[in-house]
Amino acid sequence: MQGGLILYGEIEEGAFMGRDSRFSAHVRLSSGPAKCHVKSTARLGELLVPGARAIVAKAKGAARATAYDLVAVYKGGALFNIDSQAPNKVFGHFAREGGFAPGLTLIKPEWNFGDSRFDFYLEAAAFRGAVEVKGVTLERDGIGYFPDAPTERGVKHLLGLMKLRAQGLDACACFILQFEGAAGFAPNEKTHPEFAKTLREASEAGVLLRAYRCAVRENGFEIAEEVPILL
Repeated sequence: MQGGLILYGEIEEGAFMGRDSRFSAHVRLSSGPAKCHVKSTARLGELLVPGARAIVAKAKGAARATAYDLVAVYKGGALFNIDSQAPNKVFGHFAREGGFAPGLTLIKPEWNFGDSRFDFYLEAAAFRGAVEVKGVTLERDGIGYFPDAPTERGVKHLLGLMKLRAQGLDACACFILQFEGAAGFAPNEKTHPEFAKTLREASEAGVLLRAYRCAVRENGFEIAEEVPILL
């Protein structure tokens, strides 16, 4: 795909109608209303509003209660990917292509260290350690914010990265902004002060912080460039 990493096969545009639950929603397609699985663990209150242009992907697998996955939505003229599984796939591709750390020799997904499990373990010329990836879908005035709801799991990951640094290994918290045009990233202090505080402590402890805006298309996206982190 020109300008992006293909994540989905057959896609269709519709109009978002409403949510049944956190992971279930209805989208009006050309064939009529369709029940969809919402592929996100975020709240998405600013994105999933009635009438919003929504992108669904035809679901794979026979044992499915829904025929479609809701994977992206437009806010104004901007397209937001909302698939919580996509940032790891996109980062993995980015890292293998040498975008995160030059001279990559090893990449392992789902790496355990102590009582923590990190998204990736990497070995490269100037990096040997863990990367924890967080997808960002909350945007205000061009800035991406994480989290959009309190996340004790996110705090635990940061504490684990700090322990990793104390053992002499490298550690990185990487924020993937799943929309275009972001000017920067900031922790959502209003929603979860503890996460913002711990992120600052992690930075002071030597944990590398990275944030990337993306080139987003309806059937996928890819990392475009690094943006500033506003602590």
